[in-house]
Amino acid sequence: MSSGATTTEPDATTVLEELPLYGFDIETDTSVDGLDPTRSPVVAVALWGGPLGLHDGSPGHVSFVLDGEAADEPTLLVELDRTLLELPAGVLVTWNGRHFDLPFIAERARRLGLEIGLRIDPVSGEAAWHHHRHLDGLRAYRADVGRTVGISCALKPLSRLVGEEPVEVDRTQVHRLAIDLLQAYVVSDARLAQLLVSRRWPTIAGWTDRVPSTGPVSGSTSPPVRDTSVTPA
Repeated sequence: MSSGATTTEPDATTVLEELPLYGFDIETDTSVDGLDPTRSPVVAVALWGGPLGLHDGSPGHVSFVLDGEAADEPTLLVELDRTLLELPAGVLVTWNGRHFDLPFIAERARRLGLEIGLRIDPVSGEAAWHHHRHLDGLRAYRADVGRTVGISCALKPLSRLVGEEPVEVDRTQVHRLAIDLLQAYVVSDARLAQLLVSRRWPTIAGWTDRVPSTGPVSGSTSPPVRDTSVTPA
């Protein structure tokens, strides 16, 4: 199954500092192993950023939740892919997205037979999606703040440290969440990822992934790797 979208290459000449930042997060089905893309579907995704908001430039969000905006996982992923294709070129900001969110989606797309605009370098893990670049905020924060100050760089503890109040749930029971709470949770994590990176933008723009030389993939990358060196978000 194809999304029907034509992949657009990121423009290598675009100045990174001028691109909008889109916070991005996914949630997976925890009724099985939610970290295993061979078993667990994606049940919610969210994007957060300025161009998603009102005409006055205030931040807004787009989210897709199973049994909410999306009837099934293929629809959810196709709608996400179409939304990204239609958005102005920007930087997708994730938190541990290099090791989890993006390879998880790629593997799910492969298993579902979906062709999407996500590209992941099979060696470095660097990624792009249509004309969007990618930056893993966790990697950037770990490299200096985590190393020099010795604090947790997990999303929620770091967010609380700067005065934010994340939406909290039992991460082992995501499959039991009401649709409204699941949506609020995934949107909160996307917002916090974008906020933490925007606080240090453009200083950490250099952590943005290079554009992979490979073509569009549909899950031909390695499965996500459980990152045990940081407390879960």
